[in-house]
Amino acid sequence: MGLLDGYVAIITGAASPRGLGKATARLFAEHGARIAILDLNPAQAEAAAADLGAGHIGLACNVTDKAACDAAAAAVIERMGRIDVLVNNAGITQPLKVMDIGPAQYDAVLDVNLRGTLYMSQAVVPQMQAQGSGSIINMSSVSAQRGGGIFGGPHYSAAKAGVLGLTKAMAREMAPAGIRINAICPGFIATDITAGKLTPEMMETILSGIPMGRAGEASDVAGCALFLASSLSAYCTGTEVDVNGGSLIH
Repeated sequence: MGLLDGYVAIITGAASPRGLGKATARLFAEHGARIAILDLNPAQAEAAAADLGAGHIGLACNVTDKAACDAAAAAVIERMGRIDVLVNNAGITQPLKVMDIGPAQYDAVLDVNLRGTLYMSQAVVPQMQAQGSGSIINMSSVSAQRGGGIFGGPHYSAAKAGVLGLTKAMAREMAPAGIRINAICPGFIATDITAGKLTPEMMETILSGIPMGRAGEASDVAGCALFLASSLSAYCTGTEVDVNGGSLIH
């Protein structure tokens, strides 16, 4: 028995082979869910879905485009019949200092991370309301809580802090409809985004700040997402779950 038998889950930004979205998609599929992988590139989304096995789909979707989000949700309902879980994983980061953030950089980072989370959530809510159930999982970051970190500039921290506020406000509003909305705050996770960008000295500094003494893996975040997607977390809404090896114990 899988924890998500019969569930349909949409995961945005999940085409990258070693990213958090793909790891989450793989784990959800292992637990019985049918997955819709959304990404900018339709061929990559379809290939990632095929990787998971039969019965999963890949769709093109730019989460900053409200009409595209609505169309993707409609396509999932048409092909799979329902939507039980949305993982708002699509995100971008830029390692800029305060004075280097221009209007274009600000717009790009806020749009994908924050506006995209709102638009995709809006796209799935009507179906979840009709079902009387649903779980939305938003990806924030330890950088929202501690004010930056390894890569993301202040605009990234702002966007990911915005995700926390949005999560809590939506959770409060949607709880009577049976829709749970929670956020995950990963710490330092070894993914393609960070690969090759760290010197051994930087890595040593990072690990020295993590009580568990290791970088996180994509599977660590996926396991937390599985908990929030499933009925194991039936009484959790508006929460932010830290997945950071203890680096933000406070």
